[in-house]
Amino acid sequence: MVAAKDVVGGMQAAMAKDDWAGARKFLADKIHFVGPFESFTSPDDYLAALRKLHPIVERVEMRKMFVDGDDVALLYDMVTNTPAGTAFIVEWHHVTNGKIDRIRVVFDPRPFAPFMGK
Repeated sequence: MVAAKDVVGGMQAAMAKDDWAGARKFLADKIHFVGPFESFTSPDDYLAALRKLHPIVERVEMRKMFVDGDDVALLYDMVTNTPAGTAFIVEWHHVTNGKIDRIRVVFDPRPFAPFMGK
């Protein structure tokens, strides 16, 4: 069995390389994603949303990873090339059978509302 931290880390590494097919391999066929702007149950819809966001992201500065069994929490700064600047983001992932099946993302969405059409 693959450790939850390796699954989440593998997905993060794939996304950092723009390897969306590689990132998809770490997601279950049905996920439960909840974020400030959107919710998804399809991993492909989730990745499509990330791909739309990707052009504004200059870099991600990982601050901390916490692991508790099948749960992994990431704390990081997402540095953007927009007037919104840098956002501190928390992601909570749950891994079942070697695949991410739940993701909860928390951050202050107010600076990003104009870019998200909100």
